[in-house]
Amino acid sequence: MENEVERESGSIIFSEEELIEVSGLKKGRDFIEVTCGCTSHRYGDAVGRLRVFSNGDLEITCECTPGCNEDKLTPAAFEKHSGRETARKWKNNVWVIVNGEKVSLSKTALLKYYNQASKNANGTNRSHNGRVCHRDEFVRCSRCNKERRFRMRTKEECRIHHDALADVNWKCSDLPYDRITCGDEEERASRRVYRGCTRSPTCKGCTSCVCFGCEICRFSDCSCQICIDFTRNAKA
Repeated sequence: MENEVERESGSIIFSEEELIEVSGLKKGRDFIEVTCGCTSHRYGDAVGRLRVFSNGDLEITCECTPGCNEDKLTPAAFEKHSGRETARKWKNNVWVIVNGEKVSLSKTALLKYYNQASKNANGTNRSHNGRVCHRDEFVRCSRCNKERRFRMRTKEECRIHHDALADVNWKCSDLPYDRITCGDEEERASRRVYRGCTRSPTCKGCTSCVCFGCEICRFSDCSCQICIDFTRNAKA
């Protein structure tokens, strides 16, 4: 097992051979993280950290400047943020460093789960990894009136948003995974447009990212009418 990068469950993500000499490698419970970047002829290199999840998800935290707060970007959004002139070709334009050289993602093994999931994707409201896709949503704080982002990639995250939306007294400090207070700044408008749609980074809502009810975002133990109707229809 020492030659494999594994999840906690024991399933292999990448072999050591596939990651040999890749710069900035870190191993998480269900992901690996590596140094990445994208080059603009005008602005130079924008550097970030790419997380590759075993379910096919790809996330980039940008480190182009010390004050940059752009995180959880799709590769396409990172490519656009970097100022790359020939955008919409992120597989070729976003690179990692292998043995000291910049190598396009398309020429590495890092996209194997992404590509595999894309082949399995079908139907509406499914992302490139073949799963039902939920874009990020926002809930307004009852105290400071600022809107806060809710990531909705898992059932647990969807439940957190679901309960916050139903709570008329919801406040910033109720967020369980981000240490946010009413004194923190609201997200910039330029950042808010990125909501995780796999079709278009700045999508305002489409059949690929807006879900009208599924097993991930509806809950059998919830007494709200939306969940009751979904559970009843699922059993019919």
